[in-house]
Amino acid sequence: MVFLISSISPVIIFMFLIYNKDSIKEPIGLLMKCFFGGFLTIIIDLMIVKLISPVGAGFNSAFGKSFFDAFFQAGFPEELSKLIILYWIVWKHKDFDQHFDGIIYAVFVSMGFALIENLMYVYEGGLNVALLRAVLAVPGHGFFGVAMGYYFSLAKFHTGPKKNEFMAKCLLVPAILHGLYDFALMYASKSADNPLLAILLMISFTIIVIAIWKRGLKKVELHYQKDKFDAVEKKV
Repeated sequence: MVFLISSISPVIIFMFLIYNKDSIKEPIGLLMKCFFGGFLTIIIDLMIVKLISPVGAGFNSAFGKSFFDAFFQAGFPEELSKLIILYWIVWKHKDFDQHFDGIIYAVFVSMGFALIENLMYVYEGGLNVALLRAVLAVPGHGFFGVAMGYYFSLAKFHTGPKKNEFMAKCLLVPAILHGLYDFALMYASKSADNPLLAILLMISFTIIVIAIWKRGLKKVELHYQKDKFDAVEKKV
């Protein structure tokens, strides 16, 4: 029960914080579809990883293996899986009618994925892992979702030539952020015999985490303010 609570709590907290920021609340039923749809991303992710895995056999160095695993076994497959589910559930939904909506829907999909991943890691690693993931991994997935949702809304509401660019960024931006996050951790763990390199990588990891948080919070505020401005314009 302790492991279950420690796995679920940070997910619920992050979803609540994003939900509470929304000026016009989204239907609970649709949000739950996004959240439970996030569970399905695990299946899609495993299928993609299975297809890509044989390529990884050619990477033998610590750097190459860490790079491949971070970007092509984690970052891109996981974020692509989330985007597929997000698009399937909400792209044509009538309640997807504000810029902030893309962020909240993407976060709920990401938190569905994060919960399943959390349960697997916490039950294997215990409370120490639960604490680390509550501070790092769960907010990480949340802010990857923020980045995806930010560009997802831009793609939805933009009618000009940048629509396809924004849609591409729905995948590329969170996948690259995710890959950088994982790479710093993976390469650091493989560089334990080189203390200086390990320290530099952990410093890099800290900088990446801070940058992800700052970037995510900024994007939340940008779409929040955009919706407030649009609401004022409609009244006028």
